[in-house]
Amino acid sequence: MVNRYRTLRKNPAIREMVAETQLSIADFIVPFFICEGNNIKVEIPSMPDYYRFSLDLAVQEAARLYEAGIKSILLFAKVPDEKKDEPCSEALNFEGLLPKSIRAFKKEIPELIVMSDIALDPYSPFGHDGIVQKGKILNDQTVEVLAKMSVVHAQAGVDLVAPSDMMDNRVKHIRTALESQGFSDTGIMSYSAKYASCFYGPFRDALDSAPGFGDKKTYQMDYRNRQEAIRETLRDIEEGADIVMVKPGLPYLDIIREVRDAVHVPIAAYQVSGEYAMIKAAAANGWLEEDKAILESLYAFKRAGADLIATYFAQKIIENQLL
Repeated sequence: MVNRYRTLRKNPAIREMVAETQLSIADFIVPFFICEGNNIKVEIPSMPDYYRFSLDLAVQEAARLYEAGIKSILLFAKVPDEKKDEPCSEALNFEGLLPKSIRAFKKEIPELIVMSDIALDPYSPFGHDGIVQKGKILNDQTVEVLAKMSVVHAQAGVDLVAPSDMMDNRVKHIRTALESQGFSDTGIMSYSAKYASCFYGPFRDALDSAPGFGDKKTYQMDYRNRQEAIRETLRDIEEGADIVMVKPGLPYLDIIREVRDAVHVPIAAYQVSGEYAMIKAAAANGWLEEDKAILESLYAFKRAGADLIATYFAQKIIENQLL
């Protein structure tokens, strides 16, 4: 028997008909970097064509994206240095930038799914994701603050909190705190397999949150490890996570696949700032076609098993009608 596999590749209509993987605008989570002030839109130097917004302009941008089909956003705050302190007290301020942003987005676009970053690095003078004492990042003290921070965001109306810190047992404490305060409908999207990666550099430029000493390898995962990702993810689900995340994305497609095979909850992948910057830089030098590279990279996430993708390319996909 002769197998003619090319028969199903011979024209666009047939290729579309038998395509195994589908990508939709509804799959995207759009990260928003929010800063204080008004009428501010500042390009991030290491992330060409991506911006830090003041809240007034961020709401306008989110409304435009929502009309185009984007249903989910993930909020990050750029906190002024004068509001950073060792106990990260600004993280618990109900009138702080993130709770205020949550209220504004939910008021103007009630059906928009608003997710918020739950981590202490934007609020710490040390740039670490936890409470620091004598040069050590403290796990249990950090978890207590993260649980309280999650309740503050739930009070503001957030749909899902997104703990990105990688402290042990934080999902359990967050879920317990939310339940005890009557926020059983507030979801948790946990960064379950977050690796200590060099691909986060531009993100730290965007929020001015680079660690002031050392690195994050005592709490973020070692990129040489695979089975650890499964253990971490299964534990987060047991503790109450509704969605689990693998971060970064493209260098960790094998992890996405293994997590997909191991769990039965939605999986998010984060196409991080370094991945974005690499594609933008290569395209700017004429080394690849940007639009094609964007789609190929995003389809890789879906093919690996991700249900949702946090990406900085969502606006570009809409503007260029790539889907």
